[in-house]
Amino acid sequence: MLTVFGSTALDTIRTPKKILKDVLGGAATFAAISASNFVDTGLIAVVGKDFPERYHQILAKYLDLRGLTIKDGKTFRYDGSYDKTLSTRETLKTELNVLADFKPTVPQEYKKSQFVYLANNDPDQNLMLIKEFDKVKFSMCDTIEFWISTKRESVIKMIKAVDAVVINDEEAKLLTKEFNLIKCAKKMMEWGAKYVIIKKGEHGSMMFFDDVVFPSAGFSLEDVVDPTGAGDSFAGAMIGYLASKNSVKLSEIKKAVVYGNVLGSFAVERYGLDGLLQIKKTDIMKRVKLYEKMIRF
Repeated sequence: MLTVFGSTALDTIRTPKKILKDVLGGAATFAAISASNFVDTGLIAVVGKDFPERYHQILAKYLDLRGLTIKDGKTFRYDGSYDKTLSTRETLKTELNVLADFKPTVPQEYKKSQFVYLANNDPDQNLMLIKEFDKVKFSMCDTIEFWISTKRESVIKMIKAVDAVVINDEEAKLLTKEFNLIKCAKKMMEWGAKYVIIKKGEHGSMMFFDDVVFPSAGFSLEDVVDPTGAGDSFAGAMIGYLASKNSVKLSEIKKAVVYGNVLGSFAVERYGLDGLLQIKKTDIMKRVKLYEKMIRF
């Protein structure tokens, strides 16, 4: 089993063609649903009493919800706007609400999870939570500008406590205060991460381990409508694939990165979570084969 911890949110997403208000989102939501294509996935998150029942039903269809807490108050909300190229997003508002003072605990049934993903979330909460698992074989975290700007030292401590960090290129530079991605990765490995995966949006990703650099192309798409959750879907697919193989061999991690790119490509083709909710395993395998054709020479 895989356990995913992080935010389940009500998102307002503004794209040039459409505005989505209070749709189901959050880093942990995208990551966990993406991972559920490969392995049974438990979600640890908190929502408020305002969380719609129809969204609860969507989560319940894909995930084990013994780790979902419903508290008095409002659900975490995010409001962001994309430019006309869909490559730049401006954060208009972040309301932590019930997430702000959430003290997460790991349900007894999850404590034996060997694979744990700490999605974009308060690094101090992530650090407390990872200690509650009995015997973790592989742990991975992500972070964003909000936490780097407000809790940089805690982010660095979190990186020391996990096996792998997934982070986008701009945030890698912001966190490490380096401008070259190889130097960014080396610094994070000096802090304690064995693996560093730097996401580069539509241009794919770079995975670093010791002296190994594994660059992978993004899956080429003509129509991208909403990039929200693409990075979270990438990370969820990656650790979900590894959990399904119960392996952390370098060869499997490389394959996991490919699956990450593929699931991220499904996420951006539709608005909100729709891209992930409408795929089947046969769709994933078909796209993986297409991906292999794209990069073979």
